[in-house]
Amino acid sequence: MVLDMREVCNFCDYFVLASGSSLRQVNALGSMIEEEMQKQGDRSLSTLPANDASGWIVLDYSSVVVHLFNAPLREFYDLEHLWSDAKRVRITAQVRRPSK
Repeated sequence: MVLDMREVCNFCDYFVLASGSSLRQVNALGSMIEEEMQKQGDRSLSTLPANDASGWIVLDYSSVVVHLFNAPLREFYDLEHLWSDAKRVRITAQVRRPSK
């Protein structure tokens, strides 16, 4: 889920909220996002801890803050409700085809 934060806070433009079904999956998502962003020349202001066991990873790209949760923690902290004044952004999936 993506929340447009521009009207409700002054520290970022968007929140990206995602969850995984296990700590391993959450860590893998964090690593993948960090790797893809680095390929584009963007580095997170926060550090991705190795094998994080907290169940909540935050990657801060200044205007976009990514929150990755283990599913039960996402439900517990319920950032969607906490920031309910933020507009939800509709995302369309982009399919990447392998290069030949």
